[in-house]
Amino acid sequence: MELPLESVPNFSEGRDAGTIEALLSSLSAHADVLDVHSDADHNRSVFTLVGDDTSLVEALLAGVACARVRIDHEGAHPRIGAADVVPIVALDPKDRERARDCALRLADRIGAELGLPVFLYGDSAPERGPAFYRRGGPEELQRRIDGGELRPDYGPARLDEHAGGVIVGARRPLIAFNVNLATDDVEIARAIAAVVREKGGGFPGVRALGLLLPRAGRAQVSMNVEDYEAAALHRIVQRVEDEARARGVEVAGSELVGLMPAGAAAAAAGAMLRIEGFNRSHVLELRLLERRA
Repeated sequence: MELPLESVPNFSEGRDAGTIEALLSSLSAHADVLDVHSDADHNRSVFTLVGDDTSLVEALLAGVACARVRIDHEGAHPRIGAADVVPIVALDPKDRERARDCALRLADRIGAELGLPVFLYGDSAPERGPAFYRRGGPEELQRRIDGGELRPDYGPARLDEHAGGVIVGARRPLIAFNVNLATDDVEIARAIAAVVREKGGGFPGVRALGLLLPRAGRAQVSMNVEDYEAAALHRIVQRVEDEARARGVEVAGSELVGLMPAGAAAAAAGAMLRIEGFNRSHVLELRLLERRA
């Protein structure tokens, strides 16, 4: 049984219901949209969709075209454009080459048909992640292009005045996961993010930022967990909670952005229930799916 490919495009709009609905309509005309997560503070919407290679490219091209017209990118979350990052994800590790090919076809068409600069990342450009392009914002990215430090992999060498550019690439499944703090002190969130992220000596494969959510009145530790087997969610949450309490702050709750692999949920459940040796093979539905495959 061949699994579909997944994509989790991040669009820089989380407030305007009409635009979010237009994006949903564009994407769902070609592929199956499984989830929509919109956040007004981040001013960001994350769609989870699946399809075969051709359907996924058509869906994402339509979504980026919609974003190009309707979104003037802004917001708290770092970004380079209206359709900020468009990953192609192989749900089966054997399909990673297929995901890379799909990402390159999509990048080529965005550059040629929509006239937007496209930058590759992840498996499509090893050693480059979204943060490589986002640092300093769109203005700094354009300065780096003009100075010859880097160039788009597809499309023009100038960011669109309103739509910016697009980051495209194949990557492994990841979990986008946020922990909200019972404080509006963003410096506390930034300090905790520095402790838990891999770059600061924290959990392997964890990218973390401290952000302020003005509408919610909370500070947030916003994370991407790139390898949930190396960095279990329940251990990350416990560390965030410990670091928050050490600073006199409680955790107000956590938030999943999009969907997560069942294996990650199973690992957390097994740990919290203290079931010795518990793993995904003990989950009935996963065992049935594996036998079917």
